This record gives sequence, structure tokens and C-alpha cells, in this order.
Amino acid sequence: MGRILVVLSCCIAMAASAGDSPVTVRFASFNVSLFRDREGGLRSELEDPAAPQARAAAAVLQEVRPDVILLNEFDWDAEGRSAALFRRNFLEVGQEGRQPVEYPYAYVAETNTGIPSGHDLDRDGLVATIPGTRAWGGDAFGFGQFRGQYGFVVLSRFPILADGVRSFRLLRWRDLPGAAIPEGWYAPAALEALRLSSKNHVDVPIRIGERVVHLLASHPTPPTFDGPEDRNGARNADEIRFWSLYLDRAGGWLTDDQGRAGGLRGDSFVIAGDLNSDPLDGDSRHAAIRALLAHPRLQGTPAPRSAGGAEQARLQGGANAAQAGDPAEDTADFDDRSVGNLRLDYVLPSVDLPIVGGGVYWPAASGPGFELVGTYPFPVSDHRLVWVDIRLYAAMKRGEE
Repeated sequence: MGRILVVLSCCIAMAASAGDSPVTVRFASFNVSLFRDREGGLRSELEDPAAPQARAAAAVLQEVRPDVILLNEFDWDAEGRSAALFRRNFLEVGQEGRQPVEYPYAYVAETNTGIPSGHDLDRDGLVATIPGTRAWGGDAFGFGQFRGQYGFVVLSRFPILADGVRSFRLLRWRDLPGAAIPEGWYAPAALEALRLSSKNHVDVPIRIGERVVHLLASHPTPPTFDGPEDRNGARNADEIRFWSLYLDRAGGWLTDDQGRAGGLRGDSFVIAGDLNSDPLDGDSRHAAIRALLAHPRLQGTPAPRSAGGAEQARLQGGANAAQAGDPAEDTADFDDRSVGNLRLDYVLPSVDLPIVGGGVYWPAASGPGFELVGTYPFPVSDHRLVWVDIRLYAAMKRGEE
């Protein structure tokens, strides 16, 4: 299980007032590409407040100012040191005249990336033994050249209920009902060990006033970097389908890493993450993300939009010209000679949480803030921050956990 990190603060930001006073809360997801090629590399870099990529990422967060943010592709370390350094040296320091932003609470999710499986998962004829190599990543439970590469962290201005966090990092892929595991690809012993999550699936309950909202966070594997067996495409789809089953309050087969069985305990939730699947375009198995977006317990529409996504699809052309999706909904700027720009990043509230706003931070090229997203090579990431504003009433469903 990940670590809960709490920083004492002189005040609790945006605390809901007594009674039925409404409060607007901004949930966001941002793949910040703060991964490095060696263990400890990110931690060392974040010790320098001048690190350019981290400063640009902090500037985006200071522009959008989410109350709860999931950061994907943020290297994990057991002590949560990298997350603490990012907050102290970058978020809590105004970037280019912007106002600092403080997150007193953090959850650093333990991840399957870079953990050796002991099996030849990529079927190259060898079981990898040298950390720091691509071969090591190919045989790990989740691709990573060292333990924790491509991890994720949740930052919050509201208290995280540590005792209620549920992690599903150890759940086996074969235990998912109807698992789409490629027939004949994995040896029986490997199939016994192989985990569903390429990183993790976590349920992080957050107390906002008298309400509890469950942040359901994950980062499924990209549906590429494989062969005709499409093992990564199948795993991506099943990692997404996990959340549909979790919302259905699945039975005893669904046991978390703490030994608690069953699906979501509560009604209010927000699914967030780089899910690596566009509903219409790209290489993923679209049925899984479409089914999740259509789930009766969440709000899959309307999708957050930006002016920059539509503009860049037009300017970049290539694969974008043949896509079926609305480019204003794109959240990732990819190679226009192959897949083009896609909608991969999501913030999906439950139906009991009224949506009052949202967007994708992708300014138009002529507008302020474009320098923070840019074009290749990107100042921060090839992904864009996506956010949704929800309206909460403090006294509703008192004590829900």
C-alpha cells in the first residue's frame, strides 16, 4: 500500500461551512511525465528549485489550481520524498509571478512497475536479471526499468482518510471475470502470478466538509508496444473494465491488498487518470472506455474541452485529419504521422456530484499559457491537464465512508 503524507497547515483550505452551504471543488488529472531513467533520478532533480520541467508543471498547476490532483508518471519512492520536494520547492513557490498552491495531504501509490515477476512475460526467451534495462521492464509486473518508474501520486487540499484507502495492486489478471488474456501467450506459472494493474488501482477517500468523495485513480498500460497477440491492448481494456466492475460493487473475487472484499463502498466518487484509451481513435480496444463512460453511476459526458486541442489538430494535420473524435476533447499531443492527438486523460464524477465546470489546459497558440504546453519538445508533457468542477453540499450524507 502507498504512503499517506500529511503536512500540517495553519488552516484547512476551502472547508465547507455548516449546514447545506455549497462548495465548488476542482478535481484534476495530469500526466506530468516526471519519470526518469534511473532510480532516484527524479528525487535528485527535485532538490533543485530551478529544475525546468518541474517548474513548468508547477506553473500549470498554479494556473488551474485544482483542489485534488492525480499526477501520473511521477516516479515512486518509498519515503514519498519526491512528492514532498515537488510541493516544497515548486508548488509552494510562485512560478513566474503566479500564486503558490499548497496541498497539505498526499497519497503516494505503490506501483507494480519495475517489480520483477520472475517469468518471461515478453517471451524473448529470457527472464530478465539486470535492473535498469528494457528487458527488465518487459518481465516486470508493470513495465519499468526500476521499481517505481511511472508511478502516481494524489495531492489534496482536503484530508485523505488513510484507514479507508483501498489498493488493488496485487489482484491477479486471471481473477477478473471475463479476463481478455491472450490465449497461449503466457506460460501457466506466469499466468498464476501476473497482476492486472500495470501500476495500481486505488480508492482514496477524501473528506470534504461532511462529505466523503472517493478518488478512483489508475494509469493503465498503453495498448501498444506488443505484437499481434495484443497483450497490452487486452490488459489496457481490462484495467479500464476493472472500474466498471468496481462500480457494480463486485463480489468476493474482488479483494483489495488489505484483504477486504467487494466493490465501491459509498456513492460519491471521481474516476481520474491517464487511461490510455480514446473512445473513437487510436490503437486501444474502444469498447472498454465506451462502457465506462456510459456506466449509469458516473457522468461520462460532456467531455472537458479546450481551444488549443482543436487548433493543434488543424495545424498539425496528418493523422488528425482522419480521426472521428472531436479534437477539442483531446488531452494528448502525439505523433501526427501515426496516431495523432487523442483523448486519453479523464476526470469522471459520479451522478450525485453536479458538474459546474471543467476544461483541458491547452491554450491556443496565440493565448497566454501556451508556452507552458507548447509543441514537441514539450515544456512539461505530451499530455494536458484535465479538470472538472463539482458542487458539493456539506451536510449531505453525513458520515459516508
